[in-house]
Amino acid sequence: MPLLVVRHARAGRRSSYTGTDAERPLSARGRAQAEALVPLLASYRPRRVLSSPAVRCFETVRPLADTLGLPIESVGELGEGNAPAALRLLERMAGETAVLCTHRDVATELLETLGADRGTKARHQLRLLKGEVWVVQSTGSSLEIVDHLHQEPRR
Repeated sequence: MPLLVVRHARAGRRSSYTGTDAERPLSARGRAQAEALVPLLASYRPRRVLSSPAVRCFETVRPLADTLGLPIESVGELGEGNAPAALRLLERMAGETAVLCTHRDVATELLETLGADRGTKARHQLRLLKGEVWVVQSTGSSLEIVDHLHQEPRR
């Protein structure tokens, strides 16, 4: 049963947003990315949807949660600057099927910690871009990134 780690979709630039960063919403392109995640993730039949408290993360998983009829759980461990706590959360959730939406810094540290660079793909190929997903699987007593899901580029 996989954990699906999502980096939030595109939001406007931090420097051009006048509110607090936690309230920065998705851009129009980000909303389209969020919608495109639905068929990509729904096939895994997640039973839970967890998100960083940031608005852009909630908005990234809202279309999926609405489609599946699931609530979005606000989880501080997925917030920016909380990579060690996010890793502990993933370890506690091993064996569940869930979607977890987070930020670049958390995703980067998860890559380093879970050792995705030991696989057959080069590490730079596994960098998680906005609106992309890692499939994390429990393999015995550890977690491992086993797949990288990305949307087809818009033409």
